Amino acid sequence: MTLDFDSVITEGAARQIAETIREAIMSGRLKVDERLPTEEDLADRFKVSRPTIREALKRLAAQNLIRSRRGPAGGRFVSRPNQEDLIRTMGNATRLMISIGEFDFDNIIEARQEMGLICCRLACQRRTKPDLEALKAELSVQKDLSITDQEFCASDVRFHHAVAQATKNPVLLFVMAAVAETLQPIANMVVYRFRDRQRICAQHERLFDAIRDGKTSVASKVFLEQMAYLRDIYTRAQQWRQEREVVAGHRSV
Repeated sequence: MTLDFDSVITEGAARQIAETIREAIMSGRLKVDERLPTEEDLADRFKVSRPTIREALKRLAAQNLIRSRRGPAGGRFVSRPNQEDLIRTMGNATRLMISIGEFDFDNIIEARQEMGLICCRLACQRRTKPDLEALKAELSVQKDLSITDQEFCASDVRFHHAVAQATKNPVLLFVMAAVAETLQPIANMVVYRFRDRQRICAQHERLFDAIRDGKTSVASKVFLEQMAYLRDIYTRAQQWRQEREVVAGHRSV
């Protein structure tokens, strides 16, 4: 077996250069919308070839850290962060951690519960009329018996996103968006066979009433009740799955 040491060195150099520029962006030394030096200038600064610089810049573009613009005033510029892209990136990383067994359902529920309680408390204090309208709209969707399980799950996610929106805390909203839009759908689709949609809708309605009336203790109690219910039906779902696997194993013998 022969190794192409030149390509190994090039890839290693590109990765290091990309990380150096990434750190400059993250630290603020390179500002949003600031133009990067040309490929030729970067090659001179880092003492590498232009193809190596191009590879480094491709890595940064793949992370949505820089963008290209053509024309006389073109070049490569530091990108403005896009929340949806960042949430999607966090979601992909989270799903990977679940798939390799680093996160289990108990971890998910515990994190979801603690952050959800904070959201309930702040939402009771800071909700506005548009927040209440958003919550009420999702309740209307969930009461429609004709919607599919997937549509119900999507509305469930949007309902809890609206609760997080009502906190008026952008950091909390960002984190909860990543949690609700990645972990909650996974949990929902695992347990949908055993979930009583009307019961969950009733819980959401009580949570809405508590937030509307500013009753923090009631909102927290309802939310904890829903988390306990989710734990229970997940346990039932897991037992059902294990029983099916045992039956399938016997049939294959």
